[in-house]
Amino acid sequence: MPNVDILLPGYSFATDSGLVAFCSVVLVESEGRRILVDTGHGGRRVALAEALQKRDLTPQDVDLVFMTHAHYDHVQNFDLFPNAPMLLHPKERKYAQRPHRNDFGTPQWTGAAIETARIQEVVEGDEIAKGVRVIDLPGHSPGSMGLLVETAEGTAAVGGDALHSGAAVLQGRPRLIFWNEQEARDSLRKVVAAADLFYPGHDRPFRLADGEVNYLTPFQLTLVHLTPDQQGLEFTDPPLSFWIMPGIEEQRL
Repeated sequence: MPNVDILLPGYSFATDSGLVAFCSVVLVESEGRRILVDTGHGGRRVALAEALQKRDLTPQDVDLVFMTHAHYDHVQNFDLFPNAPMLLHPKERKYAQRPHRNDFGTPQWTGAAIETARIQEVVEGDEIAKGVRVIDLPGHSPGSMGLLVETAEGTAAVGGDALHSGAAVLQGRPRLIFWNEQEARDSLRKVVAAADLFYPGHDRPFRLADGEVNYLTPFQLTLVHLTPDQQGLEFTDPPLSFWIMPGIEEQRL
């Protein structure tokens, strides 16, 4: 049966100087076919190569790169995989050519960059490997999508930022919305109903039980060049906030 392996974990935290934006990078394997779900941004480039090496893999061993959406923190390292076609939703591809001026997730250069890849457009229902099929999850972005993977532990949803985190699932909407809030809420309900375990874009994998998030892996993160006694370093724990892009009502394809 297909297998889901986290190469790089996703995190959901920020600073008063900006977002850290570490998305999950996931490897799905089915009958010898290797599918990389998202590639992370440039700051994780070395870590991604090392994660593959630990599994005795190289970028050349990846058969497909599946992009849940085209935000910078998910796509920047696609050029590490020149032999692998990029699977992208047609709406996401079209939007990347003319993103909204306030869409910091999709800089104006995004369309030009991704068009250097060999793009294959996919949509809901496409089976890209045995037991691995596409699910449309618009709202966070116009062409957000995920994968439903039939594993030995049940159906796993690899959902990108449409399935942002456990907290977002409990709140009923993704952390950030750049396209359409109602579609984002609908997509979140849709993916939760479709799967048994969840691989979010910026959190650890989890199951849901009695309205609670049960994480499947422990939290682990090491900060370097900082110590708890660093002057000026503060930790706060404000309530989870949600952000809707200013001008979202202007969004058009």
